[in-house]
Amino acid sequence: MNEARNGIPAGDLPPSITWQKSSRSGPNGGNCVELAALPGRQEIAVRNSRDPEGPALVYTIAEIEALIEGAKDGEFDNLIA
Repeated sequence: MNEARNGIPAGDLPPSITWQKSSRSGPNGGNCVELAALPGRQEIAVRNSRDPEGPALVYTIAEIEALIEGAKDGEFDNLIA
């Protein structure tokens, strides 16, 4: 695989990756953000489950950790009413 870049079609990522979504996502799969670790890399891909072949954003482990910790701390609560 060539170097992953932001906006890469999710279908161009290795078929061996395992996408994971939160158990808090709705059962119908309509409001899910999915993440997958890229093999042999320190990166995580993120996609919208409604468009599994659509664009995937690629972040470093450190970037994902900062996002998760910020969400846990409530730093983004102002974005949802």
